[in-house]
Amino acid sequence: MEIGSLLKGKTALVTGAASGIGKGHVEVFARAGAQVVAADIQEDQGKAVVDAVNAAGGDAQFVRLDVTRMADWKAAVAFAVSAYGQLTTLVNNAGIYHPGGVEDETEDGWNRMVAVNQTAVWYGMKAAMPELLKTGNAAIVNISSLYGLIGSPGSLSYHATKAAVRLMSKSAALEYVKRGVRVNSVHPGQIRTPILGNLTAELDAQIKAAIPMGDMGRPEDIAYGSLYLCSDLAAYVTGVELPIDGGWSAA
Repeated sequence: MEIGSLLKGKTALVTGAASGIGKGHVEVFARAGAQVVAADIQEDQGKAVVDAVNAAGGDAQFVRLDVTRMADWKAAVAFAVSAYGQLTTLVNNAGIYHPGGVEDETEDGWNRMVAVNQTAVWYGMKAAMPELLKTGNAAIVNISSLYGLIGSPGSLSYHATKAAVRLMSKSAALEYVKRGVRVNSVHPGQIRTPILGNLTAELDAQIKAAIPMGDMGRPEDIAYGSLYLCSDLAAYVTGVELPIDGGWSAA
């Protein structure tokens, strides 16, 4: 797909950039002309992503970021500004998943899920906002989930965090609506990423059967949605939730 210069002149910080949906964002945003800061705790993998993007003609740099540490966030934002002179775009993508229902989830599991999937989204917006406000034309995309829109059994803490991201995004959108920062959430369905692990043929078939389009999505499918929301094509779009799920949430 030709995406030309949709993000030319923009500098994006993408978390969870070493693999999966985050890696897809780095690749797509670079192809669209953005300067990209790829952030992750997986240093070797993250640097490999950046090297491949740069070899293909893009402009990306890697920074180590533990999204659960505000000090890391401040350093990552400072790195982006030092490297590129500005920060216009934030994609809060980093996330984790583990199963656990009301009785099965542990206190440690709950706290870890909240720290990575929810608190880190606030940290990111808080740390980046002073720089984003300077541009007068900034965008944040917070990656939630289909499971931030609908329920399912056995994943209580995941649902809680992803639903929180949805309303955090709407609240922030209204807070900054007249200050030049747009905030939206994207809600992926089942996407083929490392977080799924190695699926058995039976489980793979079960998942596909539940999706109206009949197959799982690709990381770039999510990145293209964020690309629109972060581009000036979406200048009048803030506070929306965008499901990218093969029709699952409509069924």
